[in-house]
Amino acid sequence: MSSVQPIPRNGLIWLLVAQVLVILPHLTHLPLWIIGLWLGCAIWRVQIFRMRARYPRGWVKALMMLGAAFGVYFSRGGLIGLDAGVVLLIAAFILKLVEMRSRRDALVLVFLGFFAVVTSYLFNDGLLAGLYSLAPIVALLAAMIGLQQSPAGTHPWPTLRLAGALLLQAIPLMLVLFVLFPRLGPLWSLPQPKDRGVTGLADSMSPGDMAELSRSSALAFRASFEGPIPDRDQLYWRAVTFERFDGRRWSQSFSSQLPRAPEWSPRGAPVEYSIVMQPSGRPWLYALDVAQVNAGDVRLMSDFHLSRPQPIDKPLLYQATSWPEALREPDAGPAILGRALELPPSGNSRSRAWAAELRRRHLTPKATVQALLSHFNQQPYSYTLRPAPVGEDIVDGFLFETLNGFCVHYAGAMTFVLRAAGIPARVVAGYQGGEVNPSGNYLSVRQLDAHAWVEYWEAGSGWVSVDPTFQVAPERIERGLEEALGAEQDLIEGAVMDLRRYRDIGWLNDLRFGWDSLNYGWQRWVLNYQGERQLELLQSLFGKVDARKLGLLMVASGALLVVVLALVLLKPWHRKQNAQLRQFQRFEQLLVRHGIIRRAGEGPRDFGQRAAEQLPGVAAQIGAFAGLYERASYGGQSTDLAEMKAALGRLRRQLPWRASGSKQRRDVDGEKP
Repeated sequence: MSSVQPIPRNGLIWLLVAQVLVILPHLTHLPLWIIGLWLGCAIWRVQIFRMRARYPRGWVKALMMLGAAFGVYFSRGGLIGLDAGVVLLIAAFILKLVEMRSRRDALVLVFLGFFAVVTSYLFNDGLLAGLYSLAPIVALLAAMIGLQQSPAGTHPWPTLRLAGALLLQAIPLMLVLFVLFPRLGPLWSLPQPKDRGVTGLADSMSPGDMAELSRSSALAFRASFEGPIPDRDQLYWRAVTFERFDGRRWSQSFSSQLPRAPEWSPRGAPVEYSIVMQPSGRPWLYALDVAQVNAGDVRLMSDFHLSRPQPIDKPLLYQATSWPEALREPDAGPAILGRALELPPSGNSRSRAWAAELRRRHLTPKATVQALLSHFNQQPYSYTLRPAPVGEDIVDGFLFETLNGFCVHYAGAMTFVLRAAGIPARVVAGYQGGEVNPSGNYLSVRQLDAHAWVEYWEAGSGWVSVDPTFQVAPERIERGLEEALGAEQDLIEGAVMDLRRYRDIGWLNDLRFGWDSLNYGWQRWVLNYQGERQLELLQSLFGKVDARKLGLLMVASGALLVVVLALVLLKPWHRKQNAQLRQFQRFEQLLVRHGIIRRAGEGPRDFGQRAAEQLPGVAAQIGAFAGLYERASYGGQSTDLAEMKAALGRLRRQLPWRASGSKQRRDVDGEKP
């Protein structure tokens, strides 16, 4: 006789439902053949259950495994890496469906499903993804419950309710472990999936790159301030500094990437804020000038941008304090100034000649800068994401021919002319402004807020920031890119589906702000509840925390939760009522022996009175017991169980050992036949 336990119908139903729910969020990065594979395996599995198909033979399973491996190889370019690994896991999760013969095999499939749910967070860890993941978890729990039921158990909805109840019961313990369990670093490191692409500033820049970036409405970061939010024209978020120019592109110099603390001194009131930064794939952080950050691995680089050793591949929370009016390198050395004066040996001759003329006419760097800004303001320059094409000399083409461009055109051209005039200057790339969310009083800065400006050096004043774009399109700085573009708003990617396009509709705009605020809270308090943040919270609650104290807290909290859950589920206060009911049942059985049977719907008082009338010799004992039970069950009075037992014992001793014949012949209505 075979000991293999068959898979119940209820369990199989929930396994199929769970597979659909597990695979669904992966569809954005899975090859299309996975859908066909699941449909084929699901139909095959159902036919096996209906005994209209056989289990696959060994050679068929081998061919299916080889086919899945080849599919992964050709769709992902190899079998190594996180992308290929996730596809292989999903393929194994599907193929196991037709191979499983017993409940043990089905449990393996369930465990694979739990692991596949976790891998979905590698591609999307937002609030909506977190809420959705509860659906496949409940379905997998329902499958586990269904596998333990008999083959005759064919009702899936009670199984689902039980699975949901189990999940709800686990939530308190989950919260305790989330708050108290130490955050551990990864035991291994794998490259992030290429499908989880990020949009952001690169380590080099040309006008076309910045224009493409500003067509994206993807979120770059959110910032919340300790005090009032600064005016929009003060919100220049530095990301990276470009010092090298090869005639076409601006890029970082090697020296600017060195963690050498630059010379600076704070001036004016500091600005305190926190940032939740989205994955950028780059090592630099975003901050207002000049910034200090509380994270230990973040360094202020020699060009005043913030950087960390590893690229940012997951949401990052950090606190910063900035001094926008700080004095920066008033006595910069020749090496620093020399890098800020470098130009290609040839090209853009008209711009060079104009710079020489400006140098002759203006005696100070500040006067030259003002002349350039006035030129941009007074001449017919325009701001656009669709600039006219320029020739080989891009600065000459922009300044003297097309007269239209984007922020990089203005910043790059101004930096070139200043250098040609002998004034150290460089391009700063980052973001400008941000949208205020009134629901949470914070800023959302998107890729379309990407911006470039100029900083030049003057003896005694150090590095001074100026924005030539403001002279051409002040609305870009004061109200944002979308206001500046006007008719060109359709150039922004996804503009039709972007809810910001419909911000004039009040309720829709409120809904957008509310949802964004929820996502911000999810990232700030859940995804970024790591290391230092966890330690800060625990120390604020429990004082100094060490491993021993943390272990005791977890054990005590877990034990308390188990006790509370046991009380809620077992309801021991009902056990007393059940014991009282058992005494009343014994009372009924005792009277049945004397021919007195309780009528349907008859209450304890009426039953006791009728019994007392028929047994007048023990009427007092019957009345005493019935009164005790009535007060305990309906009167809300605490009655000692021992007292009820004693009253029942007295009644039993007073009753005759055997009932009279006439009493035995009484029917259920208490009447003589």
